Amino acid sequence: MKKFVDEHFLLQTPTAQKLYHEFARQMPIIDYHCHLPPDQIANDTQFQNLTQVWLYGDHYKWRAMRTAGVNEDYVTGGKSDFEKFEKWAATVPYTLRNPLYHWTHLELQRYFGVTDILDAKSAKKIYDECTAKLQTKEYSVRSLLKKMNVKVVCTTDDPIDNLEYHKKIKADNFEVKVLPAFRPDKAMNVDDAANFNAYVGKVEAASNTSVGSYADYLKALKVTHDFFATMGCSVSDHGLEQIYAEDYTETEIKNAFDKIRSGKELSQEENLKFKSAMLVEFARWDWEKGWVQQYHLGALRNNNSRMLKQLGPDTGWDSIGDFSQARQLSKFLNKLDTDNQLAKTILYNLNPADNELMATMIGNFQDGSVAGKVQFGSGWWFLDQKDGMTKQINALSNMGLLSKFVGMLTDSRSFLSFPRHEYFRRLLCNMFGDDVENGELPADIDWIGQVIQDICFNNAKNYFNW
Repeated sequence: MKKFVDEHFLLQTPTAQKLYHEFARQMPIIDYHCHLPPDQIANDTQFQNLTQVWLYGDHYKWRAMRTAGVNEDYVTGGKSDFEKFEKWAATVPYTLRNPLYHWTHLELQRYFGVTDILDAKSAKKIYDECTAKLQTKEYSVRSLLKKMNVKVVCTTDDPIDNLEYHKKIKADNFEVKVLPAFRPDKAMNVDDAANFNAYVGKVEAASNTSVGSYADYLKALKVTHDFFATMGCSVSDHGLEQIYAEDYTETEIKNAFDKIRSGKELSQEENLKFKSAMLVEFARWDWEKGWVQQYHLGALRNNNSRMLKQLGPDTGWDSIGDFSQARQLSKFLNKLDTDNQLAKTILYNLNPADNELMATMIGNFQDGSVAGKVQFGSGWWFLDQKDGMTKQINALSNMGLLSKFVGMLTDSRSFLSFPRHEYFRRLLCNMFGDDVENGELPADIDWIGQVIQDICFNNAKNYFNW
């Protein structure tokens, strides 16, 4: 019987162990998509206790606690930080075979050197030990990043953000590169006239541009896009149910903009056409600047309207959606490619039923200009776990070139999430190790090891030019 989370965790063969320990383990981390708060990096935040760094904002854990019957007061409510941690610790034994069980103990080991199993009995000991360490300089936010050998972090930022914290981080010459990513979802969300018009006002203020027409709106947003570029941004990101690729005319879009600016709601057809037009504009700007554009597709968000009203978005009420992806995605990419305006692109898929769809779609728009120009992104959100990552890797292997894959990211709001890169690397090495041991790949360990190092770090470094 193997020891739980030992040095050979997830590495089931001698070849897998060799590949991980000699090739993958030491590679630095490029986290090219996450939701880490830049203000906490800028201020080198020192967390007061383990709950603050581990449970605040983590809707993965919140969902598990609710499912285990924990009252919301102990999840997002007014109970003390230790009381919340006690409830989480009591929940952990019931997360067996959920990735949370692995992540929890990896994070305790890698950051704090704690090898105890977390449960109700060990809760206070672990809480006190970790909280004490968090009071030391070695556990400030910047120290946590360095501890995990992180070289680059890309945050997720709204076009109206003044990026003041990124400016401070840059001025401090912090050795970890922290870059913004342009996330204009709100800028194209015309589902609600009042919300959209309020947002346009914020764009006006951020760009110092008066918006009286659709052309003015594009001009104002372009000012923010240009500003992000001056701050080192070279990545955009979109969180969408599916790609919008309706046919439209410029007149239709101008009229739709005027209509919603007058306070009237758009029809469904006008809504879809406006979003389609905006996506194309953003994509063209990205191409002009040589940016990488990312599309996170397939989440069905805010399913529980009662809890959305009570707690707001991003609090654990989202799920996998079953949207039709292929035709619109093909149409969108083809339009940009036909105009020779297709930037480097990463497609993230949330529905595993669409894995093979995505793996074949990317092959339609590789043009030889860049290795892996269009990428099938790593297992995302509900799929960044053992089964989900394995299926994504297998689909990409079978229908594309895994060797040109840009690898893993955290997509996390927590500074304790970087062992997810280790988890991915161990799975990757185990898969290659199995193939070698089964005679499905030659035992050329040096070459396979180089491919693994490329997937872990080198491919992303070259792809993003960092």
